[in-house]
Amino acid sequence: MMVLAKSNAWARVRLISNVAGVALLAGISPGQAQDYPNKPITMVVPFAAGGPSDVTGRILAQRLGELLGQQVIIDNVGGAGGSIAASRIAKAVPDGYQILLGNIGTQVWSQLLPKKAAYDSTVDFEPVSLVTNGARVLVVSKAMPVSNLQDFMAYARANQGKLNYASAGAGSASHIGCVLLNSVMGVKVTHIAYRGAGPAMQDIAGGRVDYMCDAISTAAPQVQTGAVRGIALLSGSRAAILPDLPTAQEQGLKDFDVSVWQGIFLPKATPQPIVQRLAQAIDTTLDTPAVRERLEGLGDDHIKPERRGPAFLAGFLRSEIAKWDAPIKASGISSE
Repeated sequence: MMVLAKSNAWARVRLISNVAGVALLAGISPGQAQDYPNKPITMVVPFAAGGPSDVTGRILAQRLGELLGQQVIIDNVGGAGGSIAASRIAKAVPDGYQILLGNIGTQVWSQLLPKKAAYDSTVDFEPVSLVTNGARVLVVSKAMPVSNLQDFMAYARANQGKLNYASAGAGSASHIGCVLLNSVMGVKVTHIAYRGAGPAMQDIAGGRVDYMCDAISTAAPQVQTGAVRGIALLSGSRAAILPDLPTAQEQGLKDFDVSVWQGIFLPKATPQPIVQRLAQAIDTTLDTPAVRERLEGLGDDHIKPERRGPAFLAGFLRSEIAKWDAPIKASGISSE
């Protein structure tokens, strides 16, 4: 029994030493890691205010701040399809006070579209947790004389030289979603990149741009009020928030699915006690009834417990890069 007790004591010493070593290598004292957080945290959202990422970030930030005992401040950093924001976090001090609300665009397509990626999303970040998963919606200006996907495809093929489509930026989820749709339809349409989905949607509603493949969280209210016309859900199943809108698959595009997700990431080498503290707070946040209700009200799926946490997100990220590699190469898409 004395030998076992001594062994356990040495194990505790080694664990404390390892945590301290990682923190010191990151320029953070063990005390700082243990006291985290002791000042406000900045959540960097890679798109302009009013877009789907911004809406999600603000819902999460309020509850996270309550649980962590510190304010979580939203910082909208748009540009380059979200890669500017992601690059900032990849280079940030790994102390837990700057976090990224990343998504499929910033963490997956950013690795596959440019000739040389600005960062390695599997190496330069500490994954924390998946937070949302939701459909894309093909919406059109009310001026377009179409009401379903077959009409839209026929009109796009006949008028492709006159049409344009909007996105939240080159390489963003709204951009790649429509590029893949255009590729399947066999059309070449002018792309107009904005600094976020919010201003892009304003121009769709205003009739200045023809169509967009937007996140369901920001597209649904515009469809429901009649500001824009919903044509198809670009996912595998219908959404409760738009129950009467059929999927692209139902309307003839077999296996077409560009559902997107969002997750929280920290800079590489952030001490594990900080990563775990934040992961636990996010876990509680996602299970908070008011938060779950608001996210589901936007059309996002509730992330089940087994799909949360650093280990799951790390593996999920690698699988997503592998999944999208072949389709993107086959389409010839490039962000350059």
